[in-house]
Amino acid sequence: MRPSRPEWDDDDRTRLDLHPADEPVAGEPVGQPLVRDEVVDPRMRRVRVVRTVCGIINLVCGVFAVVLAVHIVLVLAEANPRNGFASFVDSWSAAVSLGLRGLFTPDSQKLQVLFNDGLAAIAWLLIAWALTYAIRQFALPGPGHPVRYRRHVVE
Repeated sequence: MRPSRPEWDDDDRTRLDLHPADEPVAGEPVGQPLVRDEVVDPRMRRVRVVRTVCGIINLVCGVFAVVLAVHIVLVLAEANPRNGFASFVDSWSAAVSLGLRGLFTPDSQKLQVLFNDGLAAIAWLLIAWALTYAIRQFALPGPGHPVRYRRHVVE
């Protein structure tokens, strides 16, 4: 059992196999070098980059879908189209509608916005899913790769 040192972090204790020579532990030789084992996995940097890229894709596509949903709500609630916020959301939703604004043409404007912008919002969510799925399938390493260990001896 290791003696407790209040200034050590829990991470320091888990990485050290042996204590420094200034604090001998019963049964261990005095003057034993400090040995630290760590897992070396070069794939972890790639995993972090892939997760970051997928997170950015999900964020952007999610924001586009939310803008389209807010536009649907504003139209269904009959918001004043001359209002600054409503006109901003309308212009932004027109830019991210993927060209689906005139796909369905029912008699009611509310149904037209619901169908067209709703389909565009669902399309953005599907685009995000497909892109992140493809990136994870092709960029992340598969299972079964060996894990390498590195041992450092500090004199």
